[in-house]
Amino acid sequence: MLTAVVTDHWAVLSPRVENVNTTCEAAHFGLWKLCKKHIYIEDAEFIGKGCGPISLPGEINCSYFRHFTPGEDSEIFEVKTQREYNISAAAIAIFSLVFMILGTLCVLGSLRKGKDYLYKPAGMFFAFAGLCAIISVEVMRQSVKRMIESEDTIWIEYYYSWSFACACTAFVLLLLGGIGLLFISMPQMPRNPWETCMDAEPEQI
Repeated sequence: MLTAVVTDHWAVLSPRVENVNTTCEAAHFGLWKLCKKHIYIEDAEFIGKGCGPISLPGEINCSYFRHFTPGEDSEIFEVKTQREYNISAAAIAIFSLVFMILGTLCVLGSLRKGKDYLYKPAGMFFAFAGLCAIISVEVMRQSVKRMIESEDTIWIEYYYSWSFACACTAFVLLLLGGIGLLFISMPQMPRNPWETCMDAEPEQI
């Protein structure tokens, strides 16, 4: 999840290639910044298709989204990035990291003798972190969808990249880890019905 938050390969956008022997501008972005890559196209088979792939060599120019750097004269994203979507996705991802840290502290504290009760809050924190991760993924997915569907957009193709996959993987691992810790923290059920009676303290007469 930390890798997903700090990297900028959540989604890759490509415009339509109109001419050969010229450059086209593909882009990839994350929660905080947008990177544009100028790719030189010299093969006629790319005409009418998307610019890329993004792995081709080219000049890269990265800039933070304007709403995260209000004091800078940074270039506005041409597609009119939805400010609310990006801020929401970034904030929810930060909440996920906070819950992860709290869960980790609880697990470390439970390593001490007699501190097994910390497994329950640790499981809850990890489960909450996983839920925040998948919510952030869905908000970013809706943001990309609105970018593509916008009438002002130049992008015709998009796909989700490895940062997006890291966030999805983090959701699965955090949720499973949280549920597992909650199961561990549950009181053990007696194997036989009479064990409970046998373990009970005798009544005082």
